[in-house]
Amino acid sequence: MERWIVYGVCCCWWLAASGQALESVFGAYNLELEFPSPQERERALREGLYDPASVIPIDVDVYYKHGDATPSIFVTIPRFAKGVPYSLAYVTNEMRPNGTLLQAYPSYEWHKSHGADCNGLTSVYRTQIDECGRMWILDSGEIDFIQHCPPQLYAIDLESGKVVHQYKMPKRLYKEGVSRFVTPTVELDPHNCDVGFVYMADSIGDGIVVYDVAAQQSWRIENKFTYPHPDFGTFTIAGESFQLWDGTVSTTITPHGLGGRRMMYFHSLSSEWQMAIPLDVVNNGSNWRLNDVSAALDQFQLLGKRGSQCVAAAMSESGFLICGLVQPASILAWNIRSSYSHQNLVMLVEDEQRLQFASGLKIVRNHDGKEELWVLSNRLQKAFGSGLDYKEINFRIQKCGLQELLGGRPCY
Repeated sequence: MERWIVYGVCCCWWLAASGQALESVFGAYNLELEFPSPQERERALREGLYDPASVIPIDVDVYYKHGDATPSIFVTIPRFAKGVPYSLAYVTNEMRPNGTLLQAYPSYEWHKSHGADCNGLTSVYRTQIDECGRMWILDSGEIDFIQHCPPQLYAIDLESGKVVHQYKMPKRLYKEGVSRFVTPTVELDPHNCDVGFVYMADSIGDGIVVYDVAAQQSWRIENKFTYPHPDFGTFTIAGESFQLWDGTVSTTITPHGLGGRRMMYFHSLSSEWQMAIPLDVVNNGSNWRLNDVSAALDQFQLLGKRGSQCVAAAMSESGFLICGLVQPASILAWNIRSSYSHQNLVMLVEDEQRLQFASGLKIVRNHDGKEELWVLSNRLQKAFGSGLDYKEINFRIQKCGLQELLGGRPCY
């Protein structure tokens, strides 16, 4: 029998599952990074290109290769500051004193120019691996708030390691020195491996860029709904507060096969609003040609309010929208067939210790074909505030079978 308890926070109520805990996969006091040689590590330290205190992971992505029960695990490390030697890595099997060793992906060469070569990677916040084994990498192009390269999108085939798509964003679609593209969402044809559209969230520029892959065309959506909300610029986690003024951070789309009109769901990081807009409106470039903040404004729907900020989000194949809630530190679920109200928001798991700022969240299909939820948390309130305590585990990757999590059963 499933047991549910009622939780009240921030003048809002959620249903919460009791006794749930995610399975721990990875934990680190500080990230351990591999270099091509000891000499290269020393050079990076000497020139200020490596500062261990600047290395903060944001996202996790997972790939199960040809039925292999052990997946490849990737993490992103945005260049908030100069001292990040590479911005995308994979988890190795080698243990070091601070945690498992990370290795640059696709290679160290892709990152070492630190923005001097725009054919490499400059700064990556999040990725998405599609069901055909391609990693879509959204590169913001900026380091320490300085735009070195145009934002761009890469797709890499994880089997061959080859780049299968690259798109450099034209200047008309981003605000140089302001925009920060943080999250890609891929719209994949269920019958083949064709990608129709990629949606790219610009959190500091407060908008969404839509990229029609086949037509090689793109347009920008920006209005009052993609902006932050003034009442939610303060984030309080585990008793510590910091300020973030971020707009749209996440987009998800209605999965195929549910019937009805498909929607895009999105939210700003510094907001409690959950928004939606019909996907056919988003995908029609003629609606957005003038970059007008009033364009198709009547098509945007405020579905409801959470009472707290959400960070990353993901959509299950059965239509559950999952997000990492900031306060309390938890994983929140909503069935998109229901109204976005307190009766229908379910807190799947709360963990004030291990879910402090769940900035990375993915739903992936494992070797058995079952959906899994993967979460990365990073204690960002400490990194942006009093500083991380490297005697404690600061960075965690956790997972759970999605059906187990939704059903209130123990994670396997």
